[in-house]
Amino acid sequence: MENILTGLGRIGRSGLGVPILLIALLSMMVLPMPPVLLDLFFTFNITLSLVVILAGVYAKKPLDFAVFPTILLLATLIRLALNVASTRVVLLDGHTGTGAAGNVIESFGNFVAGGNYTVGLVVFIVLVIINFIVVTKGAGRISEVSARFTLDAMPGKQMAIDADFNAGLLTQEEAKERREEIVREADFYGSMDGASKFVRGDAIAGILILVINIVGGLIIGVAQHDMAFSDAMHNYTLLTIGDGLVAQIPSLVLSTAAALMVTRVSSSQDMGAQILSQLFSDPRSLLIPGAVLGALGLIPGMPNMAFLGLAALCGLGAYYISKNKPAMSRETIAAPSVQSGTQELIPADGENTAGRALIESQEPKELSWDDVVPVDIIGLEVGYKLIPLVDKKQGGQLMHRIKGVRKKLTQELGFLIPSVHIRDNLELSPSSYRISVMGVIMGEVQIHVDRDMAINPGQVFGTIEGIPGKDPAFGLDAVWIDPAQKDQAQTLGYTVVDASTVVATHVSDILQKQAAQLLGREEVQLLLDNLSKTMPKLVEELPDIIPPTIILRVLQNLLNENIPIRDMRSIAETLAEQGAKGQDPAILTAAVRVALGRMIVQKINGIEQELPVIVLDPELEHILHDAIQTGGESGAGLEPGLAEKLQTSLMECTQRQEAEGKSAVLLVSAPLRPMLARFVRFAIQTLSVLSYNEIPDDKTVKVVASVGK
Repeated sequence: MENILTGLGRIGRSGLGVPILLIALLSMMVLPMPPVLLDLFFTFNITLSLVVILAGVYAKKPLDFAVFPTILLLATLIRLALNVASTRVVLLDGHTGTGAAGNVIESFGNFVAGGNYTVGLVVFIVLVIINFIVVTKGAGRISEVSARFTLDAMPGKQMAIDADFNAGLLTQEEAKERREEIVREADFYGSMDGASKFVRGDAIAGILILVINIVGGLIIGVAQHDMAFSDAMHNYTLLTIGDGLVAQIPSLVLSTAAALMVTRVSSSQDMGAQILSQLFSDPRSLLIPGAVLGALGLIPGMPNMAFLGLAALCGLGAYYISKNKPAMSRETIAAPSVQSGTQELIPADGENTAGRALIESQEPKELSWDDVVPVDIIGLEVGYKLIPLVDKKQGGQLMHRIKGVRKKLTQELGFLIPSVHIRDNLELSPSSYRISVMGVIMGEVQIHVDRDMAINPGQVFGTIEGIPGKDPAFGLDAVWIDPAQKDQAQTLGYTVVDASTVVATHVSDILQKQAAQLLGREEVQLLLDNLSKTMPKLVEELPDIIPPTIILRVLQNLLNENIPIRDMRSIAETLAEQGAKGQDPAILTAAVRVALGRMIVQKINGIEQELPVIVLDPELEHILHDAIQTGGESGAGLEPGLAEKLQTSLMECTQRQEAEGKSAVLLVSAPLRPMLARFVRFAIQTLSVLSYNEIPDDKTVKVVASVGK
C-alpha cells in the first residue's frame, strides 16, 4: 500500500496525474470494460464521494478546500464515463441475467430496490428529486449569490487593505497575503457557481440514461434475444436501476458536500465543533424539547417507550450542559485607597463574608443614576494570583511603581496623568493582567509572579533555562527565570526585572502611546489656570482668540506625535499669534511645532550639533505633493505600490541608522510632513518626521540617505 501511495505521489508531482485521468475517462467511454473493472471503478467512485464530503466537513473555512470545484467536475466526469461504460455492458449482456454488469450494480439493484424494479424506480426518482431540486438547486443559488456579493465587495476590501497598509497597520507580506485571499475567495465562489451547473446536468443526464437503458434494453432483449417481455423488463430494469442508484448516491453525497462548503462560515473550529458549541450551548435547547417529548410519551396510544426514552436522553444532555457550563462571574468588591490614585483590593472570594451578607440582606432598591458607573480613565485588572503584587500587606510593590510611573510621565508630558484604578477580575486567568484606557483594552498579558523576567536586549552570550516569553512593553524575547538565577542572567547580558516592574513598564508604555486620549477639556483648563499664575494677560486674551476645543485638538495632535506639552508658554503664544489668521487645528499644530523645534530636535538627537537626516528624491517629493492635492493630507491619492515601496525604503534606512546607534529622522517640506508622519507612525515608530522649518538655525544637517521612487 505504501508503494502504491508513493507511486501516486510521484505521478502527481510530475504533472501527469490529470492527463492520465482524462485518458482513462475517454477509454471508459470508448473501450469495452469487463464487469470486474466496473466493480472496481464504482467502488472508487463511492469512496471518492465519502472522502470529499469529509474533507468539506473538517475544513475550517471554504478556502481551506479551494480545489473542491475542480474535484466536483472530475467526479462528475467519472460518473458519466462509468454510466457510458455500464450502459454498454447492460445492453450487450443484460439478457444473461442481473449479474451481467458486475456485483456492485447487481447488489444495488437487489438490496436497495429489494429485487423489485418498481420499488427501485421509485427510490431512484426520489433520490434524483432530492439531489436536483433540493440540494443542488439550493447550493447553486447560494454559490451564485456569494460570488456576486464577493465580487461587489472586492474594491472595498482592496481599499481597506491599502488604507491599513498606508497607515502602517499591515506589513508588505500581510497586505499581499490578504489581497491574494480576496482574489482566491472570489475565484472559489465563481468556480462553485459553475461547478453546480455540472451537478445539475449530471442529475438530468441520470434520468435520460435511465429511460434510454430501459427502452433500449427492452427492444434488444425482446427483438434480438427473443426474451419474454416480463423477463426482459425484469433484467434490464433491475440492471438500469442498480446502475442509476450506484451513480446517484455518490452524486447526492457530492452535492451535499458542495452545499456544506458554500454554507460554511469561516471559523477556528471544524463543522462538528461549531454545531456542538452553537446548537447545544444552552441547556434549554434540550430541556424544553425533552419536556414536550415526555408529555407526548404519557399520552395513551403513542409509542411511549420511544418518546420517553428520547425525553430522558434530552434531560440528561441538558443536565450535562448545565453542569459543565462556566460559572457566572462574580463582581469584585474594591475599597478606594487614597494612595497613588489606585484602588486597594478585597478579593471576591476572600474573608469579607460579613460585608457580603449585609449587602445580600438589603432590600432591592429602584435604579437611579447613581447605579451608572463611569468608565475608568485608566484601569488595571489582575487575576487572583497577582493580588500579592498590589497588596501592601503581602509586600506588593506594584502600587508604588505605578505611582512612580505617573509622576515620571506627568513631568515628561507636561500634564497630570489620571489615577490608575486597580481591581481584581475573576474572569481573567489567574496569572494575567489587563490594561484599559477609557474602557478600551490596550493589553492583556500572562506573567509569572514568582519569577523574574530576563530580557534579551539584542545580544547575549549564552542561554538560560526558564519559561520562554515576551517583554509586553517592547516585544523583546525574554525568559521567566527563578530569582536565584538573576546574577547568572545578568552575567550573560540579560536585563533582569521582577514581575512588578514588568507590569509597571507595560503601563508606562501604553500611557505614553495613549497620552492624547488622557488629555481632555478639564485638563486643558487646568493647564491654562496653571499658566495664568505667571502669564495672566496671555491666558486672559487666549479664549477670545481661539476656542478651548481647538486648543485641545492642537495639544492632542502634539501628544499623538510624541511631543511633550511642558512648554505651555510657547504653545499659548503661538496659538494667540496664529489663531487670528485661522483656526485649522492642523495648521496651528504645524505652527506650534516650529515654535517647539529646538525642544523637538533635542528630544531626538540630544545636544549634538550635527543632525543626520534622510531626505526624499525631488521627483518623489513632487509625486507626494500631487497625492496631497488629489487625496488631501490623508494621502488617499497615493498609489498603493508606491506607498509599499516607500515604506520599505524608509524602513531599511531607519534600520541602518539604528544599527549605527544614531537617531532616524526623515526631513521633508512642511506640506508633506503631516501625511508622512501618519504614514510611518505605526509601521516605523522609531522614525521621526520633521519639516525644514522645524530645524533650529544653529543645527547642522547631514544627509545620510536619499529615498527615491
